[in-house]
Amino acid sequence: MKTNKDENTEEQILNAAKNVFQVKGMDGARMQEIADKAGINKAMLHYYYRSKQLLFEAVFKTAFSLLAPQLNTILNDDSSIEDKIRNFTSNYITFISKHPYLPNFIIQELNRNPDFILKMKNNLGFPNLEKFKKQVKTEVEKGILKPISAEQLFINILALNIFPFVARPLIMAFTNTNDKAYKQLIENRKTEVADFIINSIKNT
Repeated sequence: MKTNKDENTEEQILNAAKNVFQVKGMDGARMQEIADKAGINKAMLHYYYRSKQLLFEAVFKTAFSLLAPQLNTILNDDSSIEDKIRNFTSNYITFISKHPYLPNFIIQELNRNPDFILKMKNNLGFPNLEKFKKQVKTEVEKGILKPISAEQLFINILALNIFPFVARPLIMAFTNTNDKAYKQLIENRKTEVADFIINSIKNT
């Protein structure tokens, strides 16, 4: 059983690792730097996490475990597809604004270790699309939505929400925006993305 001291030390390690990974990336991060930032020695760090890979996975799981259940709840509630798109977009952008390193973490890890996400799929709360698929099919058949597959719709939602965070420097350069303007741009996307997708799929 973990003591309060163990839990506090582990939390210090995860926070330190998150900050280092965010700045240096997985490949550039060093265990010694993470230990220093956590205020512990390297031996203590290795006691909790034997390798940088295990530490990276722990940081990822901690953040993902906060987001995934929220998204899963939205996908599987009884609201309409339109409301699901609005709620999904708003929740995702709010969350990633607080954890901006997460999309790049996912992409880095998928490039390095494509099987990693398969392990995550077994975790409780990982988003399940089955109800979403049936609902899209039903709303298409009823004429509420234009013909579209649930898979394509979900990819569109993910792509439009994820890209601005992954390509932040590029977007800021193209749009000639500073940090404050970029944050407002992202805030506006909570409605802009939802409206864009809904207007493209909804029968008028």
